[in-house]
Amino acid sequence: MRFLSALADSTMFTTYAVFYIAALGLSPLELLVVGTVLELTVVLFEGITGVVADTYSRRLSIIVGMFVLGFGFALQGVMGALQVAVPLLPMFGWVLLAQVFFGLGHTFVSGADTAWIADEAGEESLGSLFMQAKRVSLVATLTGIVLSVGLSTLGPQLPYLIGGLIYLGLGTFLTVFMKETRFVPRKRERGASQWREMKETWLSGAQVVRSQPILLLILLVTLLSGAASEGYDRLREAHLITDVGFPQAVPFSMAVWFGGIAALTAFLGIFAVRFTEKRLDVNNERLVMAGMFILTSLRVAAVLTFALSPNFWWALASLLLVGVIEAVSSPLYDTWLNMNIPSGVRATVLSMLSQSNALGQTAGGPIVGWIGNRLSIRASLTVAAVLLLPIAGVFGRALRKR
Repeated sequence: MRFLSALADSTMFTTYAVFYIAALGLSPLELLVVGTVLELTVVLFEGITGVVADTYSRRLSIIVGMFVLGFGFALQGVMGALQVAVPLLPMFGWVLLAQVFFGLGHTFVSGADTAWIADEAGEESLGSLFMQAKRVSLVATLTGIVLSVGLSTLGPQLPYLIGGLIYLGLGTFLTVFMKETRFVPRKRERGASQWREMKETWLSGAQVVRSQPILLLILLVTLLSGAASEGYDRLREAHLITDVGFPQAVPFSMAVWFGGIAALTAFLGIFAVRFTEKRLDVNNERLVMAGMFILTSLRVAAVLTFALSPNFWWALASLLLVGVIEAVSSPLYDTWLNMNIPSGVRATVLSMLSQSNALGQTAGGPIVGWIGNRLSIRASLTVAAVLLLPIAGVFGRALRKR
């Protein structure tokens, strides 16, 4: 599941800037509006879909999410191809409509996937398992990068079409082969409606969050990281294209440059994840928390140097460092979360945290985009780095309390 989803994502997103920026000509504000529509959809539906996963079936929630994602991505690819012949709606409108499907599909998968594997494999080996899954996904990313660059040269919308088909194929694969052996649905009261059962599940999850200070801190982390990541994720390619520029001495196309950067990031990430597996006990909560504090501090510095980079090679080094940090911190963060959430409401609480992240992106994204329009993209990225600073403080405080 991680291999195929990473393959689809890298196929679509490695050269998405060629489609969004070069082909469609979206401005910094429009890029952030695209992200805001996506995250607003997540805010609206994340809590509902997480409760569905905990009340009925994590497997069902994941499979539905894969099909919705596949349809949304394929829709954007198809409309990109047909737009010239059948201009039914401005392409920016189709992009925004596709974001609704992206967000809805994401909410069905988010939380349910890690909750499912935590039950099936057991919490004691989660850290090692998440690290292995990350390595597998990085290998898939390398494959998808090559595919993305090749497809983008044929048509900038093709990566989305193929990525959508991969997700649809993954949904079909999981329908046949995915098992759910250890999930125990919540006991239903006789005569209770489905909405009442879902409400009880959500309230149980909210009670868990309120009763554990560590989860309240995590909520703050996800809110701030959402606001910071939206600015960086949406504007890093635009920063390279408009502010920094590519070396004239190396006459590669834009798609090849983005593909090469993504491939090098994934390649370094594989080694970084493997090194972390060998040197760090990823099943020890205190060590995981210490790792998150160090990685977050390094990420602040890397995003700031990327924002202020005077030339391409400086920007490239910063970009690679951020990518390696994200590759290592992602499985560590998933491990830390699942160690602190009871199984019965795991998908619900994870969805609440994802909802908090989406809320941060929805609220912070337009502000960061507005700064980019009024001042510069460098200013937007600097703000994104500043928003990460309190997160390091939260991890440091949690570590001291432990």
